Amino acid sequence: MTGYFELKTASSGEFMFNLKAGNHEVILTSEMYKARKSAEDGIASVQSNVALDDRFDRKTSKRGEPYFNLKAANGQVIGTSEMYSSTSAMEGGVTSVKTNGLSHVVKDMTTA
Repeated sequence: MTGYFELKTASSGEFMFNLKAGNHEVILTSEMYKARKSAEDGIASVQSNVALDDRFDRKTSKRGEPYFNLKAANGQVIGTSEMYSSTSAMEGGVTSVKTNGLSHVVKDMTTA
């Protein structure tokens, strides 16, 4: 089973998306967007940047947990991962985003 994007409306009325793996786990969460079109453009940006390893900004939280941001060519954050228990688990997350982020399946949850 392949991954997919879920386009949602947040409680604030803004739009966001999650990239989910084939097992339905969230592997990347977007920033909030004021316009639906901007969120759709964010999905397209994931699809075009996910194959480039240098677009993954690997970081460590204040609590020492590894995570990553996927960035666009202009350096803007497109999406953020969950917090991981180890660097190797985070690298597995990067690999999953690289694989599943190429998906063109978008589930529109804004009307649900």
